[in-house]
Amino acid sequence: MFVDRADAGRRLAEALRGRVDEDAVVVGLPRGGVPVAHEVATALGLPLDVIVVRKLGVPGHRELAMGAIGERGIRVLNDDVIRRAGVSDRDIERVEAGERAELDRRLQRYRGDRAPVELAGRMVVVVDDGLATGATAAAACEVARAQGARRVILAAPVAPHDVFERFDDLVDDIVIVETPRWFGAVGEFYDDFRPTGDDEVTACLQG
Repeated sequence: MFVDRADAGRRLAEALRGRVDEDAVVVGLPRGGVPVAHEVATALGLPLDVIVVRKLGVPGHRELAMGAIGERGIRVLNDDVIRRAGVSDRDIERVEAGERAELDRRLQRYRGDRAPVELAGRMVVVVDDGLATGATAAAACEVARAQGARRVILAAPVAPHDVFERFDDLVDDIVIVETPRWFGAVGEFYDDFRPTGDDEVTACLQG
C-alpha cells in the first residue's frame, strides 16, 4: 500500500488536512514513526517532536505491561494488571528506574540540548508508522494527555479495521489511511520497511 515511510507520511498528511489546528504539534514515536511524522509536520507546517515511552513490564513477565513512563516524570499505571500480578510498589520502582535510564538516554540522543515542544493546552497529533497491537501508541497518547494536551489525535498510515473501537475511549480522534480487514504485521503494507536508525530520527528532528 505504501512505497516507504515518506510516502506513507505524505498520504497521512493529506488525510489529516483540515482536521488539525494551526497551532497543533506533531509527535512521532521512535523509531519508525518519526520519518512518517516528519512528512506530516512538513506538509502541514507544524512543529515536530518525539514522545519517547517505555513500557513497564511485570517482573518475570516483561511482555505484560503494567504501565508506561514518559519524560518529565510522567508515569501511567494499569492498576488492574498490577493487582492481578501482585506487583509491589518496590517492584514498580525498580522496573521504572531501569526504564527511566533508557528513556533518558534516548531523549538525549534524539533531542540533545533542545527543549521539548510544549504540549500543554495544544492539539497533539501522535504519529506511528502503523498500529498492530497499538500498545506503544496508547501509552504515548496517555503521556501526551498527562502533559496537558488539550486534544489528542492518533494518526497512522495503516491499522486493523477495529482500531477505532480499541482507542475510542483514549483519544479524541483517529485518522488512519488504510484499515484492511486482514492484518498481519505493519511491514507487510510497505514495499520498503527497512529499520529506522537513531541517526535518521535525529536528522528528522533537526530539520
